[in-house]
Amino acid sequence: MLVLKFVLGLVPILWLIVALTVLKMPGFKACPIAVLFAGVTAVLFKGLPLVSAATSVVEGVCTALWPIILVILAALFVYGLSLETGAMDKIKAMLAGVSRDRRVLLLLIGWSFGCFMEGMAGFGTAVAIPGSILVALGFDPLRTLLALLVANSTPTAFGSVGVPLTSLESATGLAAGVLSANTALISVILMFLSPFFMVFIVGGGFKAFKGLLPFTLLSSLAFVIPNFLLATFAGPELPDIIGSICSLVLSVLVALRMKDREIPEEYLVQAQDTPSDTTLTAADAVRAWSPFILIFFLLLFTSKLFPFINGPLSSVSSSIQLYVGEDAAPSNFTWINTPGVWIILAGILGGLIQGASLPRILSVLVRTVRNNLKTILTICSVLVTAKLMVHSGMTTDVADVLVIVAGRFYPLFSPLVGVLGGFVTGSGTNTSVLFGPLQAEAASQLGIAQEWLGAANSLGAGVGKMISPSNVALGCAAVGLSGKESTVIGSVFKYCLLYAIVGGIICFALA
Repeated sequence: MLVLKFVLGLVPILWLIVALTVLKMPGFKACPIAVLFAGVTAVLFKGLPLVSAATSVVEGVCTALWPIILVILAALFVYGLSLETGAMDKIKAMLAGVSRDRRVLLLLIGWSFGCFMEGMAGFGTAVAIPGSILVALGFDPLRTLLALLVANSTPTAFGSVGVPLTSLESATGLAAGVLSANTALISVILMFLSPFFMVFIVGGGFKAFKGLLPFTLLSSLAFVIPNFLLATFAGPELPDIIGSICSLVLSVLVALRMKDREIPEEYLVQAQDTPSDTTLTAADAVRAWSPFILIFFLLLFTSKLFPFINGPLSSVSSSIQLYVGEDAAPSNFTWINTPGVWIILAGILGGLIQGASLPRILSVLVRTVRNNLKTILTICSVLVTAKLMVHSGMTTDVADVLVIVAGRFYPLFSPLVGVLGGFVTGSGTNTSVLFGPLQAEAASQLGIAQEWLGAANSLGAGVGKMISPSNVALGCAAVGLSGKESTVIGSVFKYCLLYAIVGGIICFALA
């Protein structure tokens, strides 16, 4: 009987694994079918009343739209606007003009700027954008992509202005602040090591650290320390953004002081690969970065670091009873002090500073929504699936068996559940929603803090993205390796396995 419940509970997840990896179905087609499987199983086999199932769907859609999809669209809007106004080209030129040492540029563009793009937009931008810049500078496409996939794993939990962890809060009811602090703790060692792995991969081994070890250490610590502190004391929205800004500024200043030193020939960027138009004034730089500067200050001053601002703004909220089944709890919506609102405002103001007209800015916003309708459908479907599984008891059934099989060693394997989600969905957000409730239930049965296994799930989701077919395909397209996805996955798999093992040991040791 327990095995049957386990299998039934896994039906939507097994479907997603088969549909996305074997049948190669796009997410916007596979995920709505998962809703159908979850709904039929919940009603016919688990006895969930039709009214409860229907209101589960309503709850899932509403909590997906606000604030998860809002912040995703806002981040993609700002990125699209920076392309529309030409600001991204100026940002690329500024970064590429700092040094002619490939290893330094790798850390500046792939690590510091890549983490910034993850914190701002996520959804593959942290691999695609730095990858396209580095390959344009003459970097080897395969090694570059491997390094970026490894580096993008640990910042994922705080990506898109903290959406994976705020989504986990929506799916489980756990506090995002506690989830954020635990995720920082479980990720900090791997996060610190990531820039070293990048240099090792692109530089061809340990020889690449000759003369660059102090700079790599600086680049790593300048990101990791503020990331850890903000995640611990301020929540999930700002760690990637502020950490990457600290790393970028300090690394640029040190790189400029290192500009006259001798560079080994194999790590020298050739003159023909360097952008010719790098003569940008300070005013040009400020205009190019203006939307991101505004986002930084708006999110900072409305965060919990400034309670006299955060408190009144956060009080403009509503508590709405959407789900009406057993053990129903109201859903909370914050209408002003939510990252998506501030990012859209910063984008509009930044676009005006860059000289774009308001109609042009609004057209980019409309285009962003229109171009991401499939993403909206996918995320809504995943959240609805998760709600149906939770409210019908399917998640509990799966957790029961996992706990019985693994027992007290379950925390050792907990990140692997997140790795599976990251592999299947290619998204830290979707993995949080899909497997977060399962991890919380398993923790509850084991007497472990639910937020701890939630953090393990978030770490695993980022690690799983290294080998996610959808994420790898996007990266391959960006660096000119389309059709080589299997080669990339085979090459990066060992790093994915290493990160999952280390993450599991940390999770078990501190559980």
